[in-house]
Amino acid sequence: MTAIFKKEMRSYFINPVGFVFIGIFLALAAGLCTYFTLQTGSYSTGTYFYCLIFCMIIVCPLLTMRTFAEEKKMRTEQMLMTAPVSITGMVMGKFLAAFTMFAGSLIISCINFIPLYIVGSAEAALNEDAITHIGPVTAEIFGSLIGVLLIGAVFIAIGVFISSMTENQLSAAIMTIAVLLIMAVLNIINKIGSDSEGTTLVGSYAVRYVIDWVSVISRFSYFQHGILDWSALLYYLSLTFIFVYLTVRVYEHRRWAK
Repeated sequence: MTAIFKKEMRSYFINPVGFVFIGIFLALAAGLCTYFTLQTGSYSTGTYFYCLIFCMIIVCPLLTMRTFAEEKKMRTEQMLMTAPVSITGMVMGKFLAAFTMFAGSLIISCINFIPLYIVGSAEAALNEDAITHIGPVTAEIFGSLIGVLLIGAVFIAIGVFISSMTENQLSAAIMTIAVLLIMAVLNIINKIGSDSEGTTLVGSYAVRYVIDWVSVISRFSYFQHGILDWSALLYYLSLTFIFVYLTVRVYEHRRWAK
């Protein structure tokens, strides 16, 4: 697994994909943070992280579209499957490399919060008698970062799985974006699907339950408020495990079929 991980990390920087992802991600994060915090004079980061998740739907497939699709296109898939590494190790190595790229970019983007603390400290010094807290709430930022990391892991696991099903990188990216967009929009449909009296328009409880379970954003609100909800944590980890496991099963079947 370590050899696959190193190979994938090296390929991100040999090819322009890694630099393109980091550049786009950091540019989007800086723009969103500036618009929703500094420009509006607000210390709330909830909207920023919420919009960042939707941006991830577009940029995360840049990391995953080539993981297995490129191996098929370059006819190196057979060499990969006959290498002295288990199928699980191969899949985990590729998944962890993509997740490391994402997590590293997210950590670097935390630089955007430094101006908030500088401005908050200055305002607090000028208003020493203020009763309310002035400045960003650290618990909310850390909670949201954990939530975004977990959602990113789910997005990457889905992208890796879809990449294992096709040899065309563009098709893998488009299908991943479509699946992630549906999973994100379902939460909005569930929320706005009510009339003026508050009665839900989705009449079936089973349908509402399925929509809520599939929607990856429905549990992010806990993290936005700085609350580490263990059920939400287990949900994201379970969803990540499911798609990584499905990818393993795809290649186990392909190995035995050959």
